[in-house]
Amino acid sequence: MRLPLKPQELARTIVHVLDDKLAEDILLLDVSTLSPLTDYFVIATATSERQSQALVDALLEALRAQEVRPLFIEGERDSGWQLLDYGDVIVHIFSPEKRAYYRLEELWKRAQVVVRVQ
Repeated sequence: MRLPLKPQELARTIVHVLDDKLAEDILLLDVSTLSPLTDYFVIATATSERQSQALVDALLEALRAQEVRPLFIEGERDSGWQLLDYGDVIVHIFSPEKRAYYRLEELWKRAQVVVRVQ
């Protein structure tokens, strides 16, 4: 039986999977001092609906291999925003337009930037 991933390990694994699948502008924010709900946000941009679904599928597969499953998944690839809630880490996969519209980086600007992959 595997030991569960620590929140930071989980977040960094997610960033690596997204980077391997060519997500754009990946941002890992530490929101632990700002939010009682989660420790990390991972925000990434998918350039197409197909890529958005491929990113979600890659995350599910890679983390399932480590016995990690999301608490829930919200959004469809054609909505421009898919969210995977892993408890300590929440993943936001946006289309460029939805990311610009919702501006999560601006809303959470007091959060510590842990990693940014552009």
